[in-house]
Amino acid sequence: MTVNLLTTPSCTSCRKAKQWLVDHKVPFIERNIFANPLSTDEIKQILMLSERGTDGLISTRSYVYEQYKEKINSLTIGELIKLLAAHPEMIRRPILMDEKRLEIGFNDDEIRCFLPRELRKNDLERLVRDAL
Repeated sequence: MTVNLLTTPSCTSCRKAKQWLVDHKVPFIERNIFANPLSTDEIKQILMLSERGTDGLISTRSYVYEQYKEKINSLTIGELIKLLAAHPEMIRRPILMDEKRLEIGFNDDEIRCFLPRELRKNDLERLVRDAL
């Protein structure tokens, strides 16, 4: 299964995620969301997979967020999705996703969910053996 890797050029976490996928031979398609922004439908799909909803998707460290932070809570979900589509710099990254899984940001442990099941199983067995 191919992972969609949504990145931006200057993002250190994006480079870490990309290198992790390469190192673990996980097939992926990289997309620069500044050069090729997400559509409102794509943002809706991300939100449907997200456990944290918009809180996990919005980058509170972006300068655009600072401009809109007073208004964000009063926006409808449709208005917020349009805002994110118009300002991809407000979206946390990297975003890794396939048909069933989503990871926003880079986390060494959580990214392992994108390893094929057989590799995860082998890793678990090896860890158990090493612990004994």
